[in-house]
Amino acid sequence: MADHLLLSRLDLNLLVSLDALLTERSVTRAAERLHLSQPALSASLARLRTHFGDPILARRGNTYELTPLALRLADHTTTALEAARRVFESQATWDPAESVREFSIYGSDYGFTTVGRVVSELAAQRAPGVHFRFMLHNPAVVEDAANRLRSVDGMVIPHGFLTDLPYVDVWRDEWVAIVAASNDTVGERLTQDDMLRLPWVMNYQSRSAFTSAERQVQQLGIEPKVEVVVESFLAIPHFIAGTSRVAIIHSALVPLALRAAAVRVVGLPFSPTPIVNALWWHPVHSHDPEHTWMRSLFEEAGRIVEAGEHA
Repeated sequence: MADHLLLSRLDLNLLVSLDALLTERSVTRAAERLHLSQPALSASLARLRTHFGDPILARRGNTYELTPLALRLADHTTTALEAARRVFESQATWDPAESVREFSIYGSDYGFTTVGRVVSELAAQRAPGVHFRFMLHNPAVVEDAANRLRSVDGMVIPHGFLTDLPYVDVWRDEWVAIVAASNDTVGERLTQDDMLRLPWVMNYQSRSAFTSAERQVQQLGIEPKVEVVVESFLAIPHFIAGTSRVAIIHSALVPLALRAAAVRVVGLPFSPTPIVNALWWHPVHSHDPEHTWMRSLFEEAGRIVEAGEHA
């Protein structure tokens, strides 16, 4: 009861002011962003300072800095605002063709250039007002997925990284190796000796960020000579062309890789475990009809990618 009474006394418009102040770190700029007068926003800041017992913005010379409390509030404020927006945008009936909703999805450039592109094309045909915001994830986002997914619509990532969240399998993919088109020291298939002697281009490479194929290479007792680590699947071919390097990429990216750079596909000396890419989301979205429609788009797009028709 006490929590409800406390919330009932709060002006939830202060959330909007707080978000602007935390983002802009300036009363003047925050007021401009919200199309308010500076005195009006200063009054909101005063109320926030009273509520939190903290200055929120602390002057340092000619600028303002966020206090330690304000830094902690930043992510919570964004999440709260997004949740409030979703509450008031909900409709009893929803027609995709009439919607102007934005869906926000975390993932990698691999996911975006394959299934993401197909999803956007399907949506453009059926719901021209709907649009997507595709955002690159990183290890911090993946490790905090249970919280991050409260304020976005989903994350496209293979099994093996997330647990205890609802998901739908979208498409299955295989692994292949690529070398430079000019590399005549490698035949149609890599050998284990090739894997030992050639320098590698790896994607990510940390305890929490890796690909299953790269992990399998190490499990075979092969410690790759890593020459380049690049946090982009699409960039890998550019680091292979004209060199003696080798890399492992997803089969769905092969058409893009061949168009991007002078590389060729070669087989692997082991049978890599296929990956199953899934769309994951927070349980708060499970019964949202708009979200359900979006998930069906991903499932349809996944079938197209798995059939190789996306290329």
